[in-house]
Amino acid sequence: MTDAALRERLIVGLDVPTLNVAEQIVSELGDAVSFYKIGYQLAFAGGLGFASELAGSGKKVFLDMKLLDIDNTVAKGVENIVKMGVSMLTLHAYPKAMKAAVAAARGSDICLLGVTVLTSMDQQDIVDAGYEHDPHTLVLIRAEQALRAGMGGVVCAATEAAAVRKIVGQDLAVVTPGIRPVGADAGDQKRVMTPADALRSGASHLVVGRPIVGAPDRKAAAEAILAEMSDA
Repeated sequence: MTDAALRERLIVGLDVPTLNVAEQIVSELGDAVSFYKIGYQLAFAGGLGFASELAGSGKKVFLDMKLLDIDNTVAKGVENIVKMGVSMLTLHAYPKAMKAAVAAARGSDICLLGVTVLTSMDQQDIVDAGYEHDPHTLVLIRAEQALRAGMGGVVCAATEAAAVRKIVGQDLAVVTPGIRPVGADAGDQKRVMTPADALRSGASHLVVGRPIVGAPDRKAAAEAILAEMSDA
């Protein structure tokens, strides 16, 4: 795999409070990183405009909005997000929402991702939320529903990537947050894996936030993770 292809599989999470910090991170990382995630924190601090700017500058953007609403609202939101030029967009993996999003995005290049079960959730969290299934089973159910809905991929913990890959086949994206390099602290994530192990398990893209954005030397941290990924 070429260095450029490897870089496109690493998504750096810009989970920071201000645009100034986000811009500084992108500047520091330079050509080492080509793909960025923008979620709620930055989105509500001017990050939606920044997402369009990044896409316009040649970077890829994973807009992590986890959309869920009535069908029409989801569809209208997706129609406008497509115009932003981002590469990936998340929705909660509810069948009706996914079908509405797929219809709205038809003809575009955006990759719609169904979020299965958040990597911060464990068995007790699932029970508390009122679900009858364990996290692993629920992930697999939602992966199959995403495939049937025509989604571009799913988001799941790397610990579930191998099982998900068997369901969705080789063409869909399997995006895994909760990635921690060897020796790193798990933080508030409960289902984590190293970069190399995640790729070996079937992940197509790895989302890495704090291990890079919180590092003293961010570019060196990103390059170290890319080196771990190349081992796979």
